Parts: sequence; C-alpha cells; structure tokens
Amino acid sequence: MPVATTDTTSTDPAAGDVAARAVNARKHYGTGDTAVHALDGVTVDFEVGRFAAIMGPSGSGKSTLMHCLAGLDELTSGEVWIEGVNLTTLSEKELTRVRRDRVGFVFQAFNLIPTLSASENIVLPLSLAGRSVDQAWFDEVVETVGLGNRLSHRPSELSGGQQQRVAVARALASKPAIIFADEPTGNLDSRSSAEILTFMRRAVSDYGQTIVMVTHDPVAASYADRVLILADGNIVHEITDPTTDTVVDFMKTFGE
Repeated sequence: MPVATTDTTSTDPAAGDVAARAVNARKHYGTGDTAVHALDGVTVDFEVGRFAAIMGPSGSGKSTLMHCLAGLDELTSGEVWIEGVNLTTLSEKELTRVRRDRVGFVFQAFNLIPTLSASENIVLPLSLAGRSVDQAWFDEVVETVGLGNRLSHRPSELSGGQQQRVAVARALASKPAIIFADEPTGNLDSRSSAEILTFMRRAVSDYGQTIVMVTHDPVAASYADRVLILADGNIVHEITDPTTDTVVDFMKTFGE
C-alpha cells in the first residue's frame, strides 16, 4: 500500500516526536529534457526512537534522500527538518554545526582515521566539537559494541567488522538526534553484518536512538521497524514490522 504522507500544513515538527522530516522534497540534476528527478516531492517523517530502512532499485533516490535529510546535499526545493530545525534555512556554518552536534553517520567504507586508535576515533566528533566525553556513556557504548579489549588498536589492526563497530560506536558516542547509515554492512561478511545490525537494533530498542539506514539487503532491512520503498524519486510502499520474507516477497513483485 502507498505510504501515508504527513500533513504539510504543519511543517514544524516537535523535537520530542519527530527526529527528521522531509516536506515535498525535490532534487533535480540538470535541466530540460535531460533533467534527472532524483527526488520528486517526498514527504515523510522519521519518528524518535525508531529504526527505518530505505530500499529501492538503483537510481530510485534512496541515497539522495538520505544525503539531503542529513544535510550533506541541498534540495532543489522543499524542506528538511532535524529536531525542529529547518536545514534549508541555515547558513553553511550553521548547517555544519547541526551535522556535527546532532547527526551521526555510519558509512559502508568505515571512514576511520588510520593514525588514531579505536578509542580516539570514537571520541573524535566530540573532540572536534570541543565537547567533553560522557565517560559512563562511552563505557556503555563500548560494551554494547564489544570493543572493550580493542580500544588501543588502530584501524589497520582491526577486522572489517571491528572497524565498523568503531564507526557505530563513534556515531552513538555523541548522543545524536539521528544516525544515518549508508549500506553499513555492505563490506562485511554475514556474521559481522549480523553483529553490526544487532548493535544498531539495540541502540534503538534499549537506548532510544533514531536510525535511518539505506540498504539493498532484505536481511538488513528486517532489523528495522519500518521499510520505505522508493522508486523514481517517490515513496511507493511501506512495510511495517518487516521480516526478511516480507521484504523479499515485495521486492520480487516490485521487480528489484
């Protein structure tokens, strides 16, 4: 069934209810007959304390939506909000501050600093922001992702799965309003993938974190509370309480 869109007449989401919102989001590349409509009027809310997965064929707009929601790319028109702040009205300096202080990122490529230890990588965003480390929370995050005996190791001394654990811990350490994860298990084997997804699921269920994940993997999507399916720049379907089978069955009919 098509996903229900939000009422765009009320565009200022309460921070306690909605972590991120897109309102009539459009992103076009090029002009005229050759224009590509990566996003074609998407309106969607991402509630606090929920895990959402975004899926769709290549070119459907899923990564573009995530990048625009995270303030990494600008919309052609429409609005994006994080915790009641309209990103489309901010200066570049203000936008950088929001990304630094309120958004966490987990990427497929890990993006760790090779000369820093695991511990130093985890607290790097806090260090750059001039914020002190909440040691109790740091210890809890490290325990949650199982890195207690690897904190002094540099990325080159860690397996791919361990490096991604560091990336997840880094995203969690600053207690962001929302974490955006772009194919976070794309470079991992099935066991490491399951571990990372379990950690992310726990971050939502046990600690109230909000996560939006782009993935092509039905198994990964099954860890989410909801799956949004994009096609041609629009949300065309939503699966609530997904399982691997329900995602696979829909994608078969959808032609993925």
